[in-house]
Amino acid sequence: MPNTKPTTRNPWAWIPTLYTAEGLPYVLVMTVAVVMYKGLGISNTDIALYTSWLYLPWVIKPLWSPVVDILKTRRWWIWTMQVLIGGGLAGVALTIPAPDFFQWTLACFWLLAFSSATHDIAADGFYLLATTEKEQSFFVGIRSTFYRIASIFGQGLLVILAGFIQSYTGLPKIPIVVEARPETALVQSLPSATLPAAAPTAGELRVMVAPAQIQIAPQPRTKAEIAALLGEAKNWNAKNHFLRSQKRAAATGNKDAGDSWWRRGVSGPLGSFLREHFGQATAARSELAGNLGFVSLQLSRPPGKEVVVTLAFKSGDKSVSLAEGARLVFDDSNWNLPARAVLQLDPKLRSATTARFEVRSGNIPLSWSITFFTLVGFFLLFAAWHQFILPYPDQDQPGDAHGIVTFLTEFFKTFGAFFRRPKIVLLLLFLLLYRFGEAQLVKMVAPFLLDAREVGGIGLTTEQFGLAYGTFGILALTGGGLLGGMVVSKFGLKFWLWPMVLAIHLPDAIFIYLAYAQPDNLAIVSACVAVEQFGYGFGFTAYMLYMIYIARGKHPTAHYAICTGFMALGMMLPGMWSGWLQELIGYQHFFVWVILATLPSFAVVLLIPLDREFGKKNS
Repeated sequence: MPNTKPTTRNPWAWIPTLYTAEGLPYVLVMTVAVVMYKGLGISNTDIALYTSWLYLPWVIKPLWSPVVDILKTRRWWIWTMQVLIGGGLAGVALTIPAPDFFQWTLACFWLLAFSSATHDIAADGFYLLATTEKEQSFFVGIRSTFYRIASIFGQGLLVILAGFIQSYTGLPKIPIVVEARPETALVQSLPSATLPAAAPTAGELRVMVAPAQIQIAPQPRTKAEIAALLGEAKNWNAKNHFLRSQKRAAATGNKDAGDSWWRRGVSGPLGSFLREHFGQATAARSELAGNLGFVSLQLSRPPGKEVVVTLAFKSGDKSVSLAEGARLVFDDSNWNLPARAVLQLDPKLRSATTARFEVRSGNIPLSWSITFFTLVGFFLLFAAWHQFILPYPDQDQPGDAHGIVTFLTEFFKTFGAFFRRPKIVLLLLFLLLYRFGEAQLVKMVAPFLLDAREVGGIGLTTEQFGLAYGTFGILALTGGGLLGGMVVSKFGLKFWLWPMVLAIHLPDAIFIYLAYAQPDNLAIVSACVAVEQFGYGFGFTAYMLYMIYIARGKHPTAHYAICTGFMALGMMLPGMWSGWLQELIGYQHFFVWVILATLPSFAVVLLIPLDREFGKKNS
């Protein structure tokens, strides 16, 4: 019976959707997971460590790409991986509300990561088999464009969706006005709760705040006095379970993780040294501290679930900050007890001033569950569409499994040939160190932009982050990449190498400005992010082209795949410790360190070989 399956189809019918499906899981694992975990209260240390491990499937992708070639067709792998990705997304959505959500969602993200990396192998191979050489040249830019569109959709629109749901599933927002008044009496001890004793009611669930307008004397006091008052508030909140965070031992299931040999012999002593000499607290040498004011918060009735309440700076004088109570968790066990928020004045403030804060809440687990369930629907549609629309090219056949020994022998010969290249150590150092600073920066951008101003962040909402970083940032990144490709095709990579190295690294200093100035204007923050991302896109062009330069020769495809593995490793290893380091030294010093961490890149670029004509478009 003749085969009636179509061997070709119009590439416009499947290339845009295939590369959208390829780009989405990557951005979900690498960026959206960071934003989600930040909102769910995971520490920066754990976010950076565990999400950096998710690079591993892309690091080792070259090692199992032969399996995809030998077992089944690329078409089968594409459909199967899209179904598995949908299953992984459903797993994330279902386990977010679970008590041990961190472990379970990480397991689902691992499934996503491995499925996505395998999908990359199959999709790129299928693209080469199902298109002619002329079509490949025409569609190479189109597939990259839809990959970028997937990035905008993932870390832009989807994050905005999660933020929108949080805004409309929360309790009514409540303003708090803080006034610095010289004639105000000093607080000598933690005030008793000024809220009335709450009794269960059937009325609307809301946050009760007292006082909603607070006056603080702009008079500096000794650090000992302020530390005692602040300690009372922190102890009260901790004792009544308003403060909750995921510990690393809980994430790993190892109760003794905090007392391991690594902790005792390496990270503990090193952390103490960094905290003592470079921590943010070392900047304050005065024996005086700013005066405090207290606000009490509680719920009007039992919520029947966890309710996360956040306080954030809204407008006014930045000399007023939040010292305690940025994230408070209420449930049926503590709803009728007053949580304590502490406002603090700058010790240099002497005159009357005003600042406005806002009490916000939102169902963060629900917002992310809905967002990931939405993605499940998309991937079911992708799988159904590609099962129907992808052609059946004659060349897309599984390899001969009986010849697997011969195949693997040739594969490892090819692998060995890569490491016998001239100056291979220098080339590997380039692959690993070109983004050494950026690898640490990228893991902390989302926490920095989302963190409260009182802990050194910018204090964006989830929606604002999706707009500033996930939309404007990605558009600027894409523009920088397009410009980089155009100028290199005209003058060659050697001519543009140093401008690109400068472009990818120097704009990182913008985050030093953001950390010190902490602007509250979204347009300014978005512009800064866009400039840094444009420079990254422009400078990353040099990295991608140099991987092609390295891969030239007898086995370009296999050697390029090996380069991409080292590229992922260069992002994975530095990213793992970035959160730990940031929490030790603060955002300001961390971004200074990021600039210093770019210096190895300049050193290796000085030494790498490069032909003057490489990259120029043949006229």
